Amino acid sequence: MWQELLVALGLVMVIEGLMLAAFPRLVERAALHLSTLPVEVRRVGGIFALATGVLLVWFVRG
Repeated sequence: MWQELLVALGLVMVIEGLMLAAFPRLVERAALHLSTLPVEVRRVGGIFALATGVLLVWFVRG
């Protein structure tokens, strides 16, 4: 289980690093846009992303 968690964390870091390396200005604009949104909107977006990720893993892993 710990190995899978570390692999998942590593993949997140690869994707984040790729986005920052390939599209630094786009990431910067997205971060600036996010900072203008109300906290409640960001929280709902985070909860939606969390639930979507859990469902995706649940369906794939069975």
